[in-house]
Amino acid sequence: MSTRRIVRKTKAELPFDATLFVRDNCMCLHVQRAARALARRFDEALRPLDLTHGQFSLLISLNRPAPPTLGSVATLLAMDRTTLTANLKPLERRGLVKIAVNKEDKRSRWLGITAAGRALLHRAFPVWKETHAAIDRELGHKPDDLRAALRALA
Repeated sequence: MSTRRIVRKTKAELPFDATLFVRDNCMCLHVQRAARALARRFDEALRPLDLTHGQFSLLISLNRPAPPTLGSVATLLAMDRTTLTANLKPLERRGLVKIAVNKEDKRSRWLGITAAGRALLHRAFPVWKETHAAIDRELGHKPDDLRAALRALA
């Protein structure tokens, strides 16, 4: 007598075809997979500078004429404030960014990029630009249309 258990499908179970349908059609899945692949590619390109793509994005978001607030950077990067604060800490420890209390509103924080942060960003930008250009070439067909569609979704 076999000890193998037979698993029976109930009426509430989805057929495997549904899994394949989602795999092939789910916009969220495809965007997430592409985002992870792009993140790995930029991480690899920026690794010699000891930066991740997320850290580069954070630094570049601070490259402004006047220091932005934590809230405005969180909005730009589509992060909650807690996540942004956690991501700022390693950059602050490295002396690349500074966080200051807003004198007019003690609950608000100003974010600034230090001279060391600007120097690193100056070295990282050409790496980002070259990597980005290679990706645009690989996409071939109107990468600006893809960017516009993604902005529309955001």
